[in-house]
Amino acid sequence: MARVKGAIMTRKRRKKVLKLAKGYWGGKSRLFRTANQAVMKSLAYAYVGRKNKKRDFRSLWITRISAGCKMNGINYSTFIYGLKKAGISLNRKMLSELAVNDAQAFTALVEKAKAAL
Repeated sequence: MARVKGAIMTRKRRKKVLKLAKGYWGGKSRLFRTANQAVMKSLAYAYVGRKNKKRDFRSLWITRISAGCKMNGINYSTFIYGLKKAGISLNRKMLSELAVNDAQAFTALVEKAKAAL
């Protein structure tokens, strides 16, 4: 039986890593070992970044809602509690869009939240 040689798969695996490392500075884009380390690290950062993006956007939405609430004389937590009591279930993304783009609709929501308290 013939001996199995792994050159084809090894080259394929290395080319895949070097393709991912394209654009890195210096040896990180040309040398397999350093490229492999850099690619593994960057993939780990990318995974964590996808999780952090959700956290960052939620905090941005809350900041925008809070600013809209302050303009209408109510604080954020009281506003959210009032919406819950009024039975209005809008997520924070939509509330922030209203606070930024449609101030009249947001003011109407604030009034309903104040009335429910």
